[in-house]
Amino acid sequence: MKKLFLLISFIASTTANSQIEYAKQMAATIMAQYKDSMVVKKYASHLEQDKLPQGNRPANWNYEIGVVLIGFERLWKYTGDKAYMDYTKHIVDHFVQNDGTIRTFVMDEYNSDNIPPGRQLLRLHEIYKNEKYKIAAQTLRNQISWQPRNKAGGFWHKLKYPSQMWLDGLYMVEPFYAEFAVINHKPEDFNDIINQFVWMEKYSRDPNSGLLYHGWDESRLQGWANPKTGLSQEFWSRSMGWYMMALVDVLDFIPLNHPRRNELLKILNRLSTALVKFQDAKSGVWWQITDKANKEKNYQESSATAMFVFSLAKALRKNYIPKSFKPPLQKAYSGMIKEFVKKDAGGQYHFIQAVAGAGLGGIPYRDGSYDYYVNEPKRDDDLKAIGPFIQSCIEMELLNKQK
Repeated sequence: MKKLFLLISFIASTTANSQIEYAKQMAATIMAQYKDSMVVKKYASHLEQDKLPQGNRPANWNYEIGVVLIGFERLWKYTGDKAYMDYTKHIVDHFVQNDGTIRTFVMDEYNSDNIPPGRQLLRLHEIYKNEKYKIAAQTLRNQISWQPRNKAGGFWHKLKYPSQMWLDGLYMVEPFYAEFAVINHKPEDFNDIINQFVWMEKYSRDPNSGLLYHGWDESRLQGWANPKTGLSQEFWSRSMGWYMMALVDVLDFIPLNHPRRNELLKILNRLSTALVKFQDAKSGVWWQITDKANKEKNYQESSATAMFVFSLAKALRKNYIPKSFKPPLQKAYSGMIKEFVKKDAGGQYHFIQAVAGAGLGGIPYRDGSYDYYVNEPKRDDDLKAIGPFIQSCIEMELLNKQK
């Protein structure tokens, strides 16, 4: 990696003329690295999905595709450049067959991580009118219908993680679920979608800090779970980033006159208020473990920072949160560019210092401890970081253009 990418810091004002330029440059990095399909390279060798240690993980249908390509869709909408949707179609067509089946997708795993690319299916069907995208989208919607739930009514994160709700899962399921409901005229689904956010916050929110714990095991049987509360041990920033992005995206689809819309706005305001208290005082970005800045081995983490910048910027632009959030947002955006955006000797841009992955349970067992989170490998140009980064730049551009 060091030989390929000699990373050198650059000053934002002299290299890019606007936030959109950063988004376009980072999209170019992705298109250069993933020309044919999204095969994740040099991923942490011990992670659950990695089948080839120290090598390439075979391309599979999953949430990383979804989160980066939603950034491409929004960049297409902003710039009008069809190349971004052409690229999206190319990547999705690597998986979606002519009969609408999705290569590598296994329904009976009930893995919520497989739902996010459904948003690309909806958009591609809208643009190209090819029935294969509609059939594939319906397949994912069928999974939601049959997704196992805990006693509270919340979706299990995966079939193999019984009774568990993770913050990540709200992003994995709810934005697609909500958009599908709008397109297919199913307003009855909105209550279920809102409930998922309400239940997740109810069971995971710390009343002292206002932060949300990564996971909740209703059964309280997991080794990572507090035997009294069922909660995991730490506040992992990216997990709250997933949840927050889901909130601001789902609000695009919940009708303005829906009687429970305000519940989501209140949750968003509570979480936004809590998060800005834990910005790094100097840089304005966020740490891997949110509330333990400067503790040994903790570090400033890029993917969560991008997720929070995107969510806060969109919430401000849509008037979901007060204007008092703008100064901390501007500080966070400036810090994100300074700390994490780099340019190599060949002129290509990179987004560095994202945690490659983190979860709870599984094999080998992830105990959710502080040591677990801070020792997970980091990765540059991570799809889970670049997708939110592209979206954060677009939202900052839109916000700054508002009068």
